[in-house]
Amino acid sequence: MRKAMPVLLSVASLSLTAVPPGASAGNASSDNPKHGGIIRYGHFQEPPCLYGGWVQQWYLQRQFSDNLVARSNDGKILPWLATSWATSEDRKVYTFEIKPNVKFTDGTALDAQAIADNINGWLSTNPDLRNPTAAPYLSDSFESATAIAPLSLRITLKTPFEPLLNVLAQSSQGILSPTALKRGLAANCESPVGSGPFIVEKWSHGREVIFRRNPNYNSAPATAKHQGPAYVDGIDWKFLADQTVRYGSLLTDETDAAYDIPAVAWKDANSRFNVLRHITGGTPLRLALFAARPPFDDVLVRQAFAYSTDRKAAIESSFLGSLPFEGNGALSQSSPEYISEFGQSYAYDVGKANRLLDRAGWTERNKGGVRVKNGKPLLIRISYSSAFLKPDGEQALQVLQSQAKAAGFDVRLQPTNQADFFAGKNLGLNDYEIVLLYWVAPGAEIFRISWKPDQDGQRNGFNPSRYQDQALWDVIQKAEQSFDDASRTALYQQAERKIIDQAPVIGFTVLDVTVATASNLKDVWLDRGSVGEPVFYDAHFTDKK
Repeated sequence: MRKAMPVLLSVASLSLTAVPPGASAGNASSDNPKHGGIIRYGHFQEPPCLYGGWVQQWYLQRQFSDNLVARSNDGKILPWLATSWATSEDRKVYTFEIKPNVKFTDGTALDAQAIADNINGWLSTNPDLRNPTAAPYLSDSFESATAIAPLSLRITLKTPFEPLLNVLAQSSQGILSPTALKRGLAANCESPVGSGPFIVEKWSHGREVIFRRNPNYNSAPATAKHQGPAYVDGIDWKFLADQTVRYGSLLTDETDAAYDIPAVAWKDANSRFNVLRHITGGTPLRLALFAARPPFDDVLVRQAFAYSTDRKAAIESSFLGSLPFEGNGALSQSSPEYISEFGQSYAYDVGKANRLLDRAGWTERNKGGVRVKNGKPLLIRISYSSAFLKPDGEQALQVLQSQAKAAGFDVRLQPTNQADFFAGKNLGLNDYEIVLLYWVAPGAEIFRISWKPDQDGQRNGFNPSRYQDQALWDVIQKAEQSFDDASRTALYQQAERKIIDQAPVIGFTVLDVTVATASNLKDVWLDRGSVGEPVFYDAHFTDKK
């Protein structure tokens, strides 16, 4: 650990952001919105903990915690708990001025020390505090977070990391009460404490989370449409796993908003309700090919599998045209660094697939038509879970399973329930050849998580492809440390091209967030930190609820 830099920083060495305190990116809300009412919201999946590192938990955390900074629809970083910030010339020191008079809902002051305690905890080895999302991004570059004054926070890095503000804008990096965190992980899983517009009142496992309005809320982000407490009295966050039941609850007025509109109801929803949609950045829902052992240790076989299936047609037929195909397995189309030509990568060509497999030495076939090499069949096991795949997506996998036979692949599907999948079932190093996963982020900074090689005996568990490429990693690190936006984008795109060419991942479809709201519920919006969580802070009813 390096010695901390002196508290006093030369004004000449700082470059202030061009963001004035209190700047707003949101449009004005409806005139004189009504107060009161409970939003009944139907969600898809229930996380195992309300405090942690999985996407489905982030949706909930967005309601009860605030972040240091916010991210607008066009990717700009705007004030939230930080009213302004500055960076040193070497981009290793960030100084944030913190909004005054903010408190967590347990009465603890939200000051620079509280934020420093959170950040230092994220990067610690304490399982009660460690943040499984922040740590993979920041562990290599982070040195310390320090309160240099009651409302001044300094973050010091060992090496520059230009995506830092994007990472801090994600809901998974929401700031929680350091007093409450001392209760331990079990208590914070059940009833986490933030400073956000809503308070977790009760979690009835398997049914719902009840949020009530924070009457003292005074720390809305610049992306919000108003300041002060929320308009509604609370949220009844219902877990409705069945998509037909969830959408049906909106039709029968049992809910006011519903998540993840089923493909079969897409047109109907758009004709009846206000529909919000966000295509998440980072990685799309992709097929990660195990590149560390046969058969996918051979790039020719990886490419052959990609060509052997009409993934675009499978997605379009399974989702009835409601969900876009994504051929770029490296990066989602909403990421700023996305190369559009890669969106159609490895278009269906069974002839090319067969030629590639012949070149790779898979020239024999058994009686079932499956290719064989050195006595071993070309067996491909695909592990997946409802935790990451929408119900309609299983049909698309079945299409791929059928199509790949023509090229000689024996594809076996390994569906796994959410609990078993998170416990590691069908995910061991010898359990699969392909796993279906995503990791959301604002953009290409996700490459750090997906493609960091194993180092110093530590395996990167976030790289299911097990693809190890030091040259790729060198380019990613150069991008992260580039101060120039254009140069950084060019480097990330260089990495993107290499990933596409080597095919350790193959595109499947986008990960989108869709929410349909009743006509009498206004001003719900989707956050752009990374996940596209529904934000109910500005929401209000047009009639008495």
